[in-house]
Amino acid sequence: MRPDEFLRALNLLPAPLHVRALPLRRYVHRTTCADCQRIGDAVTLAITAAKYDELDSAGELLGTAERLTTAHGSACRPQPDQERGRGRVGRWAAASVPVVAATDASWKGRAGGIAYVVSDGHYGLQGRGTGRLDPTGASRVLINELRAADFLLSAYEEAPAGMTVLLDSMVALRWLRRSQAGEVSAMPAGYSLRQRRWADRPTPVRLAETVSHWSDLSFEHVKGHSGHALNEAADGLSHMARRRVEETFDVRPRAHALVDAFLHDWHAALPH
Repeated sequence: MRPDEFLRALNLLPAPLHVRALPLRRYVHRTTCADCQRIGDAVTLAITAAKYDELDSAGELLGTAERLTTAHGSACRPQPDQERGRGRVGRWAAASVPVVAATDASWKGRAGGIAYVVSDGHYGLQGRGTGRLDPTGASRVLINELRAADFLLSAYEEAPAGMTVLLDSMVALRWLRRSQAGEVSAMPAGYSLRQRRWADRPTPVRLAETVSHWSDLSFEHVKGHSGHALNEAADGLSHMARRRVEETFDVRPRAHALVDAFLHDWHAALPH
């Protein structure tokens, strides 16, 4: 259960159950701790039971969660959610055509967004603010274009055979092609390689190593804002992710509908 789904469900609980469930919300997340997982499962089941008016069962399940919490103590650190911001339009999964993806990034003020769209229906979008280790100027633009490419490739343990990745940034394209050829040490100007608390390696370092080992992967240029369906979809998602940093709206249905519409145009334009 996603955090936003949990909070909406929590608000539907009767007041006595709501008061008991609220302190347990920190356990409803992905974790490697088996005890935390058991507590989170009990809370989720309690909310589900309450949804179907099984209030006695909901109370018992919350009691179980509370006892487990007393024995275990504070919730452990959440495990990063690798699926956050990702989705898939299922009707394009079976299309027997070469796999083509497009990535893009958007930045305005102190808010940014990255995104990707794949011809098989996969897509992803993430918003972010300015980090203290981020460079400024042209390097900031390049870094976010590379983050978008890394966001795409990190969705796969193994990239689909022969996948082509389209970018509208020539600077990012040249960087990726150099990395694929083995030049993995060149970093964008002004980018700090200091150790991150949230990752074992900075994104460009990880990305350069990744593409250097994926020979069956090609990067191509596409002109931005030229009507190319996949590029337009990635552009739209990156703008949506950027806006979501500063605005409140339900991004998932909008993203799904946008991707589906542009993929329809993409597949319709293919030779049959």
